[in-house]
Amino acid sequence: MTSRPKPVVLILIDGLTPSMLEATDAPALRFLLDHGSYRRAASTFPSLTPVCLASIATGGHGDVHGIPHLVWWNRAEQRLVEYGSSFAAMRATGIAQGLRDTMINLNEKHLLSTAETIYEALEDDGLTTAAIDITTYRGRTRHAAIVPGFPPVYGPKRFFFYSVYESDPTGAPLAFLSRSLGSIDAYAAAIGRWLVTRDGSDLLVYYLPDYDYASHAVGPDLAHEALGRADDAVATLFAAAGGPDAFLERYAVVLCSDHGQSPIEHATRLEVPGALVAASNRAAMVYGDDPRALAAALDDDPSVGMTLFLENGELVARHAGDEDPSLLDAFPDGHARALGALRNPNSGDVLVSAAPGWEFRDLGGRHHRGGGSHGSLEASDSEVPMLTVGLGDPPASITGIKQLVVDHFASPTKS
Repeated sequence: MTSRPKPVVLILIDGLTPSMLEATDAPALRFLLDHGSYRRAASTFPSLTPVCLASIATGGHGDVHGIPHLVWWNRAEQRLVEYGSSFAAMRATGIAQGLRDTMINLNEKHLLSTAETIYEALEDDGLTTAAIDITTYRGRTRHAAIVPGFPPVYGPKRFFFYSVYESDPTGAPLAFLSRSLGSIDAYAAAIGRWLVTRDGSDLLVYYLPDYDYASHAVGPDLAHEALGRADDAVATLFAAAGGPDAFLERYAVVLCSDHGQSPIEHATRLEVPGALVAASNRAAMVYGDDPRALAAALDDDPSVGMTLFLENGELVARHAGDEDPSLLDAFPDGHARALGALRNPNSGDVLVSAAPGWEFRDLGGRHHRGGGSHGSLEASDSEVPMLTVGLGDPPASITGIKQLVVDHFASPTKS
């Protein structure tokens, strides 16, 4: 006799480093660590939130989903796209356009039509998916905004997005009451409680971004208060199910982050004469006619750890004038991540990974010197904690989460 597989909760704590999770004594997170299978896994490149969340949702790198960076040059529209590196960066490209790009166009226009999201895959099989606040949300169900001025979007059947789109009335507080005090995670927790109480989905993507916000300010492995609030949000799910043990009786779990973080000591504005540079955090893209010359122009820049470009269809990895594909062996899943990024149709002609300790100022001149940042190929930016409960071995990359979950629902359990 077979029974339906357990529902899955995917807990995404933005920016959580492996070392921070491994050392935690936060009770809900420690409970999951004690009852699951754990490893360190690789992110994508650039290891920036919009790119990472698209990789998690579609199961591929940039060549699969088309989201290249936090900021990029849209060749078709001849304009910069800015997903929110900072308020100043969005102001530089136009706040109204930036909000539309981040909240609407990323899914409606920029995410490749050939990519299949985890919501589309599961709901096409008759399952119900739910997502809270994750920026890659494309699904099959039309949702009208509850805030005037925003157009309808297509997302999972149960969809909650920063108090702007809400498929169900849950009584959750406003998401943006106090970001520094964890109001977005609190919003997610209220909705998560509502969904678990009602067994409201087969897949719940439970995105908790406030840890990353705090870690940018104070540095990696120092945002203990923010991690405590994320732990409270996880504990809220436990309580809604009747306690930690009852929660694991009812749900399978994936817990991970989208990227890591590095401490930042230096910030610079990356410039290449005669080229357009789109830079933010610890990665940049350079647009121009001669990729080799553009890369060579950065050979002596101390902020540049690696430049990457395609030449006759082949990947070229360059560091301080030296070229050798084996340079990528120093980074987690370096070859696959670099090639996937370069083959993204929206990629720059040269990709730049920052040197340790360096960050590139965004369009508004903002940076995180004295705090934390991410985006590069370096292990500190690119290693993520990966924990599974009730799903077998955890995947080696964030790109493996989608298939892990799809396979789970394709294999009825025996009883």
